[in-house]
Amino acid sequence: MSYVVEVKPSARKANAAVGHAVLYEGARREFGDRSAAEAWADGLSTGADRPVWIHAAHPADRSDVDAYLVSRQRQLLDLDGAYDKRRRRLRGDDGGEPGTLDAYADGGE
Repeated sequence: MSYVVEVKPSARKANAAVGHAVLYEGARREFGDRSAAEAWADGLSTGADRPVWIHAAHPADRSDVDAYLVSRQRQLLDLDGAYDKRRRRLRGDDGGEPGTLDAYADGGE
């Protein structure tokens, strides 16, 4: 019995190693089980690119795959920026006092 994984475009766009794998091995891979597929995804996620993971196909999914390799490129990029901005503001790197909202008092962001 095999466990079939299809690579979604989000994973290809977010992770260069995934794009390379698709180029040379195709958009579908067969594994012995889910744990082998997850180990593959973990290996692809070790670089500087966005992480990818195995997402089980919905029971109503009529395709012949068991799971998809996915990522969330856009949302992670937005959240990373928001987190960094908040962290800088709380440390006081934006012109305000550390841990205060002084920047807002002057009409800042």
